[in-house]
Amino acid sequence: MVKLILIFLALPVIGFFALALGLILSQKPLAILAGMPEGEFQAAATATSHMTPVAVSKARLRDGLEVDVRHLPADGKDPPLLILLHGSGWYGQQFDALLPALAKHADVIAPDLRGHGPQAKLRGDVAYIGQLEDDIADLIDLYARPEQKIILAGHSSGGGLAIRFLAGVHGHRVTSAILLAPFLKYNAPTMRPNAGGWSRPLVRRFIGLSLLNAFGVTALNHLTVLQFAFPDFVLGGAHKIALTRAYSYRMNLSYEPRRDYLADIAALPRFDLIVGQDDKFFIADAFKPLMRSVTDKGQYHIIQTRGHLNLPYAPETLQIIKRHLNTGSR
Repeated sequence: MVKLILIFLALPVIGFFALALGLILSQKPLAILAGMPEGEFQAAATATSHMTPVAVSKARLRDGLEVDVRHLPADGKDPPLLILLHGSGWYGQQFDALLPALAKHADVIAPDLRGHGPQAKLRGDVAYIGQLEDDIADLIDLYARPEQKIILAGHSSGGGLAIRFLAGVHGHRVTSAILLAPFLKYNAPTMRPNAGGWSRPLVRRFIGLSLLNAFGVTALNHLTVLQFAFPDFVLGGAHKIALTRAYSYRMNLSYEPRRDYLADIAALPRFDLIVGQDDKFFIADAFKPLMRSVTDKGQYHIIQTRGHLNLPYAPETLQIIKRHLNTGSR
């Protein structure tokens, strides 16, 4: 009788895990993901075609991993430290065109985030959810001087990571933020379907892994849940060895605001948000009303002539960032 009772009680648990595993196994990554339209990428490639590469050095993180970092010390006196976080699939080279100009106003670092760039270990993956935040804290320890103001900036998913960091346990270390067309959440009103064709989420697999994680089962968190549609000319170009084409479950969650993304936004310090009117990934006009519903600490700027990927290279973007840096002591 006792065995029968135990079996009866175990049936819902077995069913739950069978459902979760069924969802995970029912969806696999595509071997070849068709590229999205080339327009956004062509515009960014044109903007960066004549830039001079910035020298790369190594930074050792708490677990011993060394990541590539572009670091330009400031020319001025008592500058802030500006940390630039690249977007999904890319790496710190994204900011090479900005770094020399910004180094007149700040100590600037642009890391290849863990799992990204030409030297990536465990490409598209992290060891645990939240590891990217710990990495940013390590970079602050390595590069910030005592009492130095710290400004965190990020583009696209890098902007989402900045928001996550600022709402987390390390957020108090940062003075202000600069958000370049930030990813807020897949269900935010700022989102176009699948980011305009850039991303392919494996929804059933994600749901199955979320169910397992709700019961503390994390053994499968290394599995891919998100793929990116790089155009063919990018995949065959000079950056091909540095591209990250897919994210694991734990990388995906580490690289964006938490489920209650409005609570993360509400925790932001002073910030400037910049977005291009022609953004094909996100809806430019949706950021201000959404974010103002939970915080009054932001200034919002829509650049009429820019899209998503070429936003960091707009002269207007550079001027807004400079103004932010120069008022960072307020």
